[in-house]
Formats: sequence, C-alpha cells, structure tokens
Amino acid sequence: MSAPASRPETQPASPASGHGAHYHGRKELALVSLGALGVVYGDIGTSPLYAMKECLTGEHGAIPSHENVLGVLSLVFWALTLIICIKYLTFVLRADNKGEGGIQALAALVSSTDRRKTIPRLAIPVLMALFGTGLLYGEGVLTPAISVLSAVEGLNVVTHRLETFVVPITVGILIALFVVQRLGTHRIGTVFGWIMLVWFLSIGIAGSLWIVKEPAVLGAVNPIHAVRFLASNHLKGFLLLGSVVLVITGGEALYADMGHFGRVPIRIAWYCVVFPGLLLNYFGQGALLLTAEPGSVTNPFFQLVEGPMLVPMVVLATMAAIIASQALISGAFSLTNQAVQLGYAPRVTIVHTSEKAEGQIYIPEVNYMLMVACVAVVLGFGSSTKLAGAYGVAVTGTMTITSILYFLVRRDLWKLSLASSLAMLIGFLALDLTFFSATMAKIHHGGWLPLTFGALVFIGMTTWWRGRVELSRVMDQGNLPDELFLDDIETQALHRVKGTAVFMTSNPTGIPNVLMHHVKHNQVLHQQVVLLSIHTENMPWVGGATSLQVRDLGQGFFRVLARVGFMQTPNVPKIIERCATDGVVAIPATTTYYLGRQSLLTTGRTRMARWRKMLFAFLTRNSRPPTDFFGLPPNRVVELGLQIEM
Repeated sequence: MSAPASRPETQPASPASGHGAHYHGRKELALVSLGALGVVYGDIGTSPLYAMKECLTGEHGAIPSHENVLGVLSLVFWALTLIICIKYLTFVLRADNKGEGGIQALAALVSSTDRRKTIPRLAIPVLMALFGTGLLYGEGVLTPAISVLSAVEGLNVVTHRLETFVVPITVGILIALFVVQRLGTHRIGTVFGWIMLVWFLSIGIAGSLWIVKEPAVLGAVNPIHAVRFLASNHLKGFLLLGSVVLVITGGEALYADMGHFGRVPIRIAWYCVVFPGLLLNYFGQGALLLTAEPGSVTNPFFQLVEGPMLVPMVVLATMAAIIASQALISGAFSLTNQAVQLGYAPRVTIVHTSEKAEGQIYIPEVNYMLMVACVAVVLGFGSSTKLAGAYGVAVTGTMTITSILYFLVRRDLWKLSLASSLAMLIGFLALDLTFFSATMAKIHHGGWLPLTFGALVFIGMTTWWRGRVELSRVMDQGNLPDELFLDDIETQALHRVKGTAVFMTSNPTGIPNVLMHHVKHNQVLHQQVVLLSIHTENMPWVGGATSLQVRDLGQGFFRVLARVGFMQTPNVPKIIERCATDGVVAIPATTTYYLGRQSLLTTGRTRMARWRKMLFAFLTRNSRPPTDFFGLPPNRVVELGLQIEM
C-alpha cells in the first residue's frame, strides 16, 4: 500500500483522496464501491434486524398505532438523512489525514496545527480522541454480539422449538469467527461485497412488497410526523430516540474506512445500494405493523418474509451479521495498530496476514480479548432486546467527539470562516447531543458497559503515554552530549571490533544510556555505531527522502532519524539498508542491535500517581518485546538491563 501524494495541509482534501481513490474507468470504480459495500456498511446494514423491533415492539417501545408508526419512521428517515447523508458523507469525509479517516487520524490532523511541541501534555483534542477510541472498542464488543444474536433469533420465527438453541448457536458462531481471524480476511474479503449486495437487494425487495400493500406509509417522509410524535409522547418520545439511534450505528465506519476505499466509492455504495435498501426495509416493516393485528408482530424484520423464504433470509441475515462483525474486528485491529504507533498503547503482536495489503493485520491479544467479551455479553444479556439497551451510548458519544474535532479542523487547519464553522458545529451537536442524551436512560439497562469499557481503555492509553514521557525524562537525565562523548572515547582509545552496532533510542539528541552502559561494562565499540531514533508523525504514511535523515558524527558514529506514519510498522533492518547511500554500510551477518530492558521501580519522584506508576510498570512488563515489533533478527539482538526509578 503506497503513500498518497502529499498536498498542502491548509486546504480541504481533494475529492479523490485515500489509498483506493485512483480509479481507471467505471469498472474499477464499481469494484471498489462493491468492496466498500462489504466492509463499510456491515454494521449499519444489519440495523433493520433489531432497530424497528426495539422502537415499536420492544419492552420500552411505542405502541404501534398509525400515528406512532409514521412518527418513528419519520425519525428514522431524517436520522439517516441528517447524520449519515449530510454530516458524514457530505462534510466529515472531506477531513482526511493524507487519505486516512477515523477519530485518531482526525485528532492527529488537529494536533498537527498545534505548534507547542515542547509541552509534554496531551492536548484536549487528543484526549477526546482517546476516549472516543475507547468507546469504539466498546462498540466492537457489542456489534458482533447484537448483530449475530438478532440474526439467529430469526429461528424463533421459524419455530419456537428452536428458541433454546439461539444463544448456544450465537456463541458458537462468534467463537468460530474469532478463531479464523488468524488466517486473515484477504482470501474471503472479495466475496463480502457480493454477499452484502444480495443482502441489501433482498431486504429492499422484502420491504417494497409490503409498501405496495400499504403505500400510506410513505407519508412518513414528511417531518411533521416526527414532530407530532415527539410532541404527543413527551418524555417517552424523547427517550425513544435512544432506540431510533440504532439505525445510525456504524455511521462512524463510513469515516474510519475511508483510507481503504476513498470517499467516492463509499458515497456511491451508499446512495446506489445501501440507502435505498435500508429505507425500503424500514418502511416495509412500518407497513407490516400498520396492516397487522395489534400484538401479532414480535419480530417485524423476519415477519416480512414469512413462508418459504424465511429460512433463506435467516441464513442470509446470519452471513450479513458475520460480515458486520468482521468489519468491527478488523477496525479494532487497525485502531490498536494506530494507538501503538502513536505511543498511546504498549507494543502488541502484529501479524501481517497478506503480502499485498499492508492494512491486513491480525492482533491476537485484541482478538481474544474481544472474543471473551462478546461471548460474555451474549451469555449475560441473552437476547437482542436486552442488548439493545446497552447499544447506542458509545456510538453517539463517538459521533459527538467527531463533530468537535471536525470543527477544529475547519477552523485551525483549513482556516474557514469561524461563523460558518460554528454554525455547522451547533447543528451537528444539536443532533449528536440529543441522541446521546436519549441514550443516557439506557445506562442502567446496560449502557454502562461500553462507557466502562471506554473509560478503562482511556485510562490505559493516557497512563501509557504519561509513563513513556516520564520514563524518557528520567532516561534523558543521564544522556551525554554527542561531542563530549566522542571526545572522551578518543582519549580513552577504546578497542574497536569489526561490524556495526545499532543502538535504538527515543531521543534524537545525546548519547543514550544503553550505549554508555555498554561502554562501561564491555569496554569495547564496533567500528561503525548507528544511533537510531524512530519518530511517528501525525500522518498515516511518510515516504520518500523526507522519511530518513542520516548525520555523520565522526569516528564511525552515525545519527539516523527515521520518520514513519501511524499506519506504518517500522522495520529496522530495512531502515539500516536504506542508509547505505549516506555512508552507513551494514552487513546483516555482522550487525548487532542493542536494546535497553528497563526494570521499573515505582518509588521515584516523577510526577505520576502511584497507581499510574504501578499500571505503567504492569503494561511495560506485559508488552511485546521490541524484537518482533521492529522486525529485528532475534539472533542479532543484545539486551542490556537498566534499573529505572520513576
């Protein structure tokens, strides 16, 4: 995956940004749009399985009278139109970070405008993005659970004798889904789009057949029905927005997956397939509720297709739910990779499952953590209706954060009018906070779960970042200036051995503790010494000559600064190979990589709470060794132990 061409950062993104944004003809554009259909729209595409059921037949839903059905449908229509069509597809998708989207990429874009680089603090936008990232992990737990469970619940419509098997079947599907993640998704990813195309066509046809029977349901397009519903139902009507929000879950995925496909295919897939299919199905469910006997409809989605097509629809719904879950799982892998590269999370095992697509990764720690959480959620809640009570809080919280960050991009990066940017922010927040407030009533029904998950991830990320800052500060106190050290080794005339020694250091200035520790105890130096620092930029990809700086310090010492993007995984041996043109000639068989292994003591005087020090020490002990993370050959690595008091 190559880095996109750079452009002035003070201008809005061009319409064809993203890694998949260059198309050769309509056929290729159609294929990329089909791919977007399978990856981007799985979550929002499976919302018809449970959204209308919770709004009009659920425990806390409205009575499915004529006025209520039209009112809820009107809310559904305008929620999709205002939030998905206008907010995300029209505006937010324009804010790409060198082609990449998502809340962390957006926060990095905002941070690039902050010139106060010397202040070791997390800016407010970054803090917001980290909490939003935690909420997305919470959504990553709930989405597979509710999607697969609601699909398998179609068996209850087939026959009530299968009701006791719904939860075991759901658990089995989820476990199988997580187990196969290690094989990678590149082999089956190409068929996702075709399956989702069949899904949207099927649910659209199923809904349109009922619309023909009750065309009056189309009157819900008039927003007056939504206004009347909210006015007549008062507080209950407002709280029902917490169920209406289920139709826009997955909206954040439109932005997060922009880097894989580009904004044009995402928009084409939405307007040509997804939006029509969703509306036809939602309005079809409304028509069914209008024509059915009161109390006879318990699962409006599957009751649209009662008869010989019911079992095939259950199978198709399960496949669509699996695809939706796969998209969230892959998104969690990508989020974790970004967090690690940006320094907000400890190193994890990153396995590249495809030789062609760099974005195809597998992280076992995240995979099995999500598997345990999903299975526990299904066993704990037991039904999609109960799960819906926990769903929506994380989604609306993340959408609110995205609106604020987008405002900062318009104001600080694009230098657009403050008045227009503020007006847009007020409009977006009016929608986001309304839905977020409505979901607050869900907290005691399970909404606490994603909030708790988000808070734990937020605490972990901020602690890791703060711990690294304090650790670097302690380590830098013992650094010597380059000139002083080089003069010292010249007078001491240390013995020099053949080969190259690469010392990795986070500080691009001064001699690192690891090197001084090595000289103190071994009294020897290699003929060629490389001081390598890797710096992660607030952009997804860094390529070309700007990604590498080599400075000859004399006496066989070289200072190398490698700049990488937060979507890139640095490979140190390849970085050293690229330095050959600048005089660093390293033979792999005679190159040794020196790393420091710190033993942290929490009894120091650093400005961290004791509990944060203990958490940071725990995360440090359990993070993956740098050997695998930086692509170092294990038989060429030497680790030197250092005891650090924080």
